Amino acid sequence: MTEWFEQWFGEEYHALYPHRDSDDARRAVELIRRASPWPPGTMVLDLACGAGRHAAELEGAGARVVGLDLSPAMLHRARQLTRARLVRGDMRALPFRPASFGMVVNLFTSFGYFRSDAEHDLVVREVARVLIPGGRFVIDYLNAEQVRRSLRRDSEEISDGGGVARVRRRFSEEGKFVVKEIELRAENRSYQERVRLFTAQELEAMLQDAGLAVVSRFGDYDGRAPDADAPRSILIAEKR
Repeated sequence: MTEWFEQWFGEEYHALYPHRDSDDARRAVELIRRASPWPPGTMVLDLACGAGRHAAELEGAGARVVGLDLSPAMLHRARQLTRARLVRGDMRALPFRPASFGMVVNLFTSFGYFRSDAEHDLVVREVARVLIPGGRFVIDYLNAEQVRRSLRRDSEEISDGGGVARVRRRFSEEGKFVVKEIELRAENRSYQERVRLFTAQELEAMLQDAGLAVVSRFGDYDGRAPDADAPRSILIAEKR
């Protein structure tokens, strides 16, 4: 069965979100540099690199970046922004040797896509495998508590560049996922985003089980402390 993330992150995604996360990418990398600075030339894996905005910022900050993504369309766009080595692959089976990277980053809620928690656990274990001892993993995720309290559940219409798209958000029946349904009217097509609502505590437990100890926690890209109203759940963990 084809998963939603294998279909959605193509040109349609870029038409709907043409300027998504350019400023956030800069702010996220600045936060990482302040909280966990790296020596010039450090090997950094941008896991689920998307269109390459974070990879470009990391490169500009002196890192040697490898970007990995499943979407050929995303990687094509990333090539226009960054000179990083770009690899098409699945985060559940990273095509890299053990201890290849000094840092792995997974930014802008590029996690929680899979149906089973065992698959999410596998991703974190793969991250731990490719990190050097003392290497760090940065995960920038939604704040599940804030999403549960503030999710807009009615439909809205937004421009997709050539027409109008209808977007509806809801929780899955069992309450574990936030679901966004996107209807592209001009093309008579629809897509779905489905992201697991992991709490910060659940993420920390997952990291700990993989041998990664959380050393810093933030609630947004400006470095605020995490709380119930924070928009993000940003964790920095170190491989022991």
